[in-house]
Amino acid sequence: MKLVIKNGRVIDPSQNIDGYKDIYVEKGKIQGLYAQGKAPKASKIIDASKCIVIPGLVDMHVHLREPGFEHKETIQSGTTAAARGGFTSVCCMPNTNPVNDTISVTEFIIDRARKVGSCTVFPIAAITKGQMGEELTELEALMKAGCIAFSDDGRPVANSLIMRRALEYSKIFNVPIISHCEDAQLSEGGVMNEGLVSTIVGLQGIPKAAEEIMVARDLALCELTGGRLHIAHVSTKGSVNMIRNAKARGVNVTAETCPHYFSIHDESLISYDTNLKVNPPIRTAEDMAGIKEGVKDGTIDVIATDHAPHHIDDKNIEFDAAAFGISGLETAFALSYHLVTENVIDLRRLITMMSLTPCKLLNISKGTLSEGADADITVINTEKTFKVDAAKFQSKGRNTPFNKWVLKGTVEHTVSMGRVFDWS
Repeated sequence: MKLVIKNGRVIDPSQNIDGYKDIYVEKGKIQGLYAQGKAPKASKIIDASKCIVIPGLVDMHVHLREPGFEHKETIQSGTTAAARGGFTSVCCMPNTNPVNDTISVTEFIIDRARKVGSCTVFPIAAITKGQMGEELTELEALMKAGCIAFSDDGRPVANSLIMRRALEYSKIFNVPIISHCEDAQLSEGGVMNEGLVSTIVGLQGIPKAAEEIMVARDLALCELTGGRLHIAHVSTKGSVNMIRNAKARGVNVTAETCPHYFSIHDESLISYDTNLKVNPPIRTAEDMAGIKEGVKDGTIDVIATDHAPHHIDDKNIEFDAAAFGISGLETAFALSYHLVTENVIDLRRLITMMSLTPCKLLNISKGTLSEGADADITVINTEKTFKVDAAKFQSKGRNTPFNKWVLKGTVEHTVSMGRVFDWS
C-alpha cells in the first residue's frame, strides 16, 4: 500500500526536524519526507491537519502476560492496546508462565507477535532462571534468539553477587540490565506507600527505603563493574537524587518512570480504589514533584508504562488481596503530555523520552522518520481532549485509576510497519 500523511507538523528528534511536511510510505517503509503537496500519489491519504506526526512511540516496559496468563492479556490484545495508545513497539517483561528464560519462550513470543500483533514486540529475558535470583540465564543465547535486555521485573535480584555478574555481562554484550529495585523483606505485606495516608486508611505501607536501598546497591554495583544499569519504575524523590548524583560521577545508569508516578499521589488512596494499587506504590506529593524534577533535568531518561493488565476478579476484591498493577498503554501519552502543558518539558523532549531514547538504550532501529526506516508513525491531535473510558479499552485489563479523567492529546492514527490504524 502507498500512503501519504499530509498537512501535519512533523517532529522527529532523530533528524532535528520540526516543521510541516508530508510523509510518503510504501512497502512498510518510509520513502521520504516532502514539502507539503509534493509527495507522490498514494492509494491512502491521512490528513494530519492540526496534528503532530511523530515517530511511533516505544514502550520499553510492558507485561503482555502471554504465555500463561492469557485471562489477563494476550499478545494480540496487548499490542492492539499499544497501537491504540500510539505505540508501535513494545518490550515485554519475562514474568510469564513459563518465565521467558529460554530460547523456546523467546521464539514463541516473537512468532506469536508476528502472527497476531498490531505492533513490533521485543522480548526482555529474565536475568536469572525462573526469576528465582539464584542462577544466571544463558544471556548470550537469549540475545541471539532476539531478546534485547534482561530483567527479573516483578522481583528484585536479591543476591548482590548474581547482580554483579549480570552487570559484568552487560558490559561485554552492551545490553541493559533492567533492575526492579525493591528490598522484599522491607516491603513484605505492604500494599501502598508507608506514611500519613497509610496510617489514616489503615493499610500496611511500603517504605520508600524499600526502593532506595536497592537503588543504592545497584548503583554501587554498576560503578564497580562499569556495566549497563537501567532502573525501572522510579517512584521516589530519594531515588531520583541518587541517580542524579551517580550520573554526575559518570556511572553508566539510565532510568525510567511511569505516568502514574507524576500524575497522582498517595492521598488518592483514601478512596480505597484497588486500581491505585501498584508496585512500587504511588508515593507522596513531594515524591511526585521530585519525579517531575528528575524528568525536567534529564535524570530520568524514559517514560514507560509498566503496563500491568489484570482480570477484573484480581482487582474487584478487598485492597489487601488485590493484585498490583495499572493498565497503562492507552492513557500514557495524554498523561505524559500534561508535562508539556505544565511546562516541565517541551514537546520535543517528551517525544524523545517516549520514542528515540528507548531505542538508543535498547539498540533497536526504531524511533525515527528517516528515509528507509520502518513506517512506524503516530499522529496525535494535541489540542483534542477525550474522556477515559476503561470499558472501551483495547486491553483486556480495565484496571486504570484514570477512568473518567478528561485528558488532552488524542491519538488519531497509528502506522505500525506500514499497517494503518485509524482511531478518529
